[in-house]
Amino acid sequence: MEEIEIIYDKHGRMQYHPNFHFAHGQPFSESELEYICKYYDADHTRTIAFAVGRTEHTIRSKVNYLKRIGLFERYKNRNKYW
Repeated sequence: MEEIEIIYDKHGRMQYHPNFHFAHGQPFSESELEYICKYYDADHTRTIAFAVGRTEHTIRSKVNYLKRIGLFERYKNRNKYW
């Protein structure tokens, strides 16, 4: 079985890799959104990305989107799953 090379972009973020980004292309669950928002300010984006199986770029994009539409704080303070 051939190993797939891990590739990083110019910012040092890992590009999509099927062994690490198992949830790639799937919709975000409410639990994932709460986890991302709750730990975004306290943990590294890379750690959060590995925890939910998505790329760092996807995590940052989702956080920016949630902040823009006013849902970031709602998920951050929800306390239903985390």
